Amino acid sequence: MGSHDVIVVGAGNAALCAAMAARENGASVLVLEKATEDDKGGNSYFTAGGFRFCHSGIDDAARDVLTDLSPAERDRIVLPVHDRTTFYDVLMKVTRHQADEDLAWRLIDGSRPGMVWLRGHGLRFIPMFGRQSFEIDGKHHFYGGVNIEAVGGGAGLVEAELKRVADLGCDIRYGAGATRLIQDRQRRVTGVEVRGPDGYEEISARAVVLACGGFESNPEWRVRYLGPGWDLARVRGTRHNMGDGIRMAIEIGAAPYGNWSGCHSVGWDISAPPYGDREVLDNFQKHSYPWGIMVNIHGQRFVDEGEDLRNHTYVKFGRAIMGQPHRTAIQIFDAKTIPLLRDEYRIRQVTKVRAETIRDLAEGLEINADALKATVRKFNAACQPGDFNPSVLDGVTTRGLSPNKTNWALPISEPPFEAYITTTGVTFTFGGLKIDEKGAVIDTTDRAIPGLYAAGELVGGLFYENYPGGSGLMAGTVFGKLAGTSAAAEARRNVV
Repeated sequence: MGSHDVIVVGAGNAALCAAMAARENGASVLVLEKATEDDKGGNSYFTAGGFRFCHSGIDDAARDVLTDLSPAERDRIVLPVHDRTTFYDVLMKVTRHQADEDLAWRLIDGSRPGMVWLRGHGLRFIPMFGRQSFEIDGKHHFYGGVNIEAVGGGAGLVEAELKRVADLGCDIRYGAGATRLIQDRQRRVTGVEVRGPDGYEEISARAVVLACGGFESNPEWRVRYLGPGWDLARVRGTRHNMGDGIRMAIEIGAAPYGNWSGCHSVGWDISAPPYGDREVLDNFQKHSYPWGIMVNIHGQRFVDEGEDLRNHTYVKFGRAIMGQPHRTAIQIFDAKTIPLLRDEYRIRQVTKVRAETIRDLAEGLEINADALKATVRKFNAACQPGDFNPSVLDGVTTRGLSPNKTNWALPISEPPFEAYITTTGVTFTFGGLKIDEKGAVIDTTDRAIPGLYAAGELVGGLFYENYPGGSGLMAGTVFGKLAGTSAAAEARRNVV
């Protein structure tokens, strides 16, 4: 295969951003993807394609990101300001101020330029009308901070980025999994060992970017780092993220960093397959729980479903489900809120029970009817009056329960009733490698490893215990662009 200036390991959003950035900065680039071409795209392919970035409202966002919006469409959108202070406050709130400050500000301040950069490469974006807004008096009121998605979702994002990478002249090899980093006697990374269908080979380069995901697809590592029972969790995305990039870097002295016992996880349909489905994609998720109640198989509530906006709680609740009997949670809604459910509740593969009474609902679920009736009765009695508004924290709460429901507490009282059965789906892991301000991988002596850069889900230190929706793809873009730019500069310095 010869040599390239930069090798990028992985072919998801972060990797492809690194490839685009390296190529536009003059480097010859090889992208190595362990998956086959039919199975390409990493975890990014399975996402909704949502991005959280800084803006001052719809006119600002439409200026250079949502450039396809007509004036009439713009007038129907109410988009709350999401400035750098808001972004920072949300990130620090959900991670309990454990997020690395330098990484946080790099993400926040790089978010808007990163979106404009992607748009400049031909990526197109639209508002997330169906998932992140409610129509009130003829206007779409957005909420939660992650309001913009790539056209075609995650799959559309990856396909557009792959086309752009090819158009720029990068080489892509599928079925080529990196297994080992190659170094010279001065510690400089000079290439990678690759395993393909015909065996092993070594490919040289002047710089390497690792962007091949975390270890969420590796059941042995999940038990080792996340804890007992996590080997039984479903994987939302690719089956190929086995921790290879993290392992290769640590083998040459890279420092482990971040929340190794934490991960991004969600409520996931209990009938979903062990790994992501390329047709259903992220529609196995069930994220409308704020409009109802969530119980375990004993009919008991175990979280405050209205604690905060969905985008700030779905990850921590995904982990909470793992602690319930048989890793199972049941979401229950009545006729008042069923119309508010997201489109993912209407897929053909959904696991649900519908009934005219709570007793019949329990019998359909095969759980104790008296226990579920008692839970619903107590919840209904505890609901306080107020003005229900799904687009804001409305303060419509319960009183006297443990846990109380802090917002959107409507009685479960009007038939028909619907119940959706979920388990935990793990998306990506939070522990990984430490990087510096150039995206270079740091070793255990706090020195950069020459020629080695990292981006995406294998970078640790940004997310701890929880996660604000839309920040994963944004981080992949910001740090992928950073790593690719730095790798190209490294390659120029090392030209003989």
